[in-house]
Amino acid sequence: MESTSPATLVEKSAEPARDHAQVIRRVTRVGLVANLLLAAGKFLAGWFAGSRSLMADGVHSLSDMVTDVVVLVGAGMWTVPADARHPHGHGRIETLVSLIIGVALAGAGIGLGWSALLAIHRGEGSSPTWLAFVIACISVAVKEWLFRWTFRVGKEYRSSALLANAWHHRSDALSSLPVAVAVAGTRLYPQWQYLDHIAAILVAALIIHVAWTIIVPAVAQLTDAGLSEEEVERIVRLVLETEGVRATHEIRSRYVGAKLQVDLHILVDPHLSVREGHRIATAVRDRLLREVENLADVLVHVEPFEPAEIKAGTRFG
Repeated sequence: MESTSPATLVEKSAEPARDHAQVIRRVTRVGLVANLLLAAGKFLAGWFAGSRSLMADGVHSLSDMVTDVVVLVGAGMWTVPADARHPHGHGRIETLVSLIIGVALAGAGIGLGWSALLAIHRGEGSSPTWLAFVIACISVAVKEWLFRWTFRVGKEYRSSALLANAWHHRSDALSSLPVAVAVAGTRLYPQWQYLDHIAAILVAALIIHVAWTIIVPAVAQLTDAGLSEEEVERIVRLVLETEGVRATHEIRSRYVGAKLQVDLHILVDPHLSVREGHRIATAVRDRLLREVENLADVLVHVEPFEPAEIKAGTRFG
């Protein structure tokens, strides 16, 4: 029988991580090129067409480009397999990247909204040309396609950073819609000279909303937030339904990057052998890994079921 060296095993375990990183990079590179072209097109068209909202949308595309670069750099780091210094892997780098994307979005949204409000306060009206309308429509089509592709790959590889970047694409597509409407409105009704500024404020509001949906879960993961009460209840049910488990308690969970880690105690018949207790613990672990989505690891501690020593919060089967 042919033996396998430890070095070969490490190499094989690293292959999925490399494939993962390559796919993420390929998708993100396409988005980077598209964002570069769209940002340049929006800035130039906004300048020559006289559309503040389209120029603001160009800033949004530029922030998309910056986050593409962040994902490209980070993908090679968070997909690195666990090592001696990082026994739980490098998944939190991905969460950190997601947080950076969210903060960049929020900053762009606040800046754009404030600029548009100042323009209205100063009484600065505008009447963009149809060029701005055409560029905005092209942006909607391109960014919606990028969203769908990036989101599908992000779901397939369970990448929170790629999903965050996908929503960044969607927010850019959505932000181009009010721009197109505003430009058409001002062309058809020249007296609506503030419509372009109002569209810029709507764009800013959409950007800030998307940023919030990215920042909140990223902060929760970085601060070791656990599962919701409903999700904990499901884990309790699965544990107690496992043959040999009399009770369970001290269920704790936290995110390690985009994946979950759970540890819990199970109480079994005190007269069982160590081998039998280990078998039950393994059955609990395997069942949770099989039935709970996005679960990276489960640590099961075995205790004897002694009614006189039952702790508060123990759940019985």
